[in-house]
Amino acid sequence: MTGNVTGGSRRPPTAQAFVLAELRRAIIAGEFLPGQPLRQDALAERFGVSRVPLREALKTLESEGQVDYEPHRGHRVATLSLTDLLEVYRIRQLLEGEAARVALSKKLGSTVLDDLRTAARDVETASSAGDLLKMTEANRRFHFLLVGAAGMPRLERIITILWDATDAYRFVYYGAESNRARVEHEHALIIEAFAERDAEKLILLLDEHREHAVKALRTFLEVGSAREA
Repeated sequence: MTGNVTGGSRRPPTAQAFVLAELRRAIIAGEFLPGQPLRQDALAERFGVSRVPLREALKTLESEGQVDYEPHRGHRVATLSLTDLLEVYRIRQLLEGEAARVALSKKLGSTVLDDLRTAARDVETASSAGDLLKMTEANRRFHFLLVGAAGMPRLERIITILWDATDAYRFVYYGAESNRARVEHEHALIIEAFAERDAEKLILLLDEHREHAVKALRTFLEVGSAREA
C-alpha cells in the first residue's frame, strides 16, 4: 500500500495528532517495516508539516515502543528480538486470560456478542479484499471488545501498550493468506466459546490464537537475525 493511508477519514485537529495518526497507520499497513529508518525531512515533506510536530509524534511512538531512537542515527521502526516478542505475548496471555475470565463472570447483554460478530465479519471482508490495514484495525477491535467487556480500564491500558509494541509485526503475519484464513476460523471459535460463556474454553482458544501468531513471527525474526549475522 502506498500514498495517503488515512483514505477519506477526517484530518485530526492538530498537526501533531495528524502526523501521529499517519505514522501509526503507515506502520500498521506495512509501509514502514521493522528496522526501517524514519527520515524526518522526507516524512515532513510527505505529510506537509514542519519537523516540530513530527518530532513530537516520533517521541510518542518511541514511548510506546513502536519506534527506536539512536543518537546520530535517528529514528527507525522498532525491531523486536524473539525474546522480546515471547515476553510480550506471555504477558498478554496472562492479562487477556484474566480479562476473559472476568468478562464472562459478569452479566453481559447481547451487545458485546453482536459487536464481536460484526468485527469478525469486518476482518473477513478486509481479508478477502487483501486490505491488511483494515483487517488489522478490525482484528484489534475484535480483541479489545473482549478485553473491554471485563470493565477494567487499567488492565486495558496495559494490554494496549503490549499491542502497540507489536503492530508492525501483525502486518507481517497477515501477509500470508493461510494465516488470514486461520485468524478467521479461530475468531469464529472464540465467538462460539464467548456465546457459551465457557471461560476455560475461551481462554484456551485465545492462547492457541496467540501461539499460532508467535510461531509464524518466530520464523520471521529468526530469518531476520540470520541476515544480520
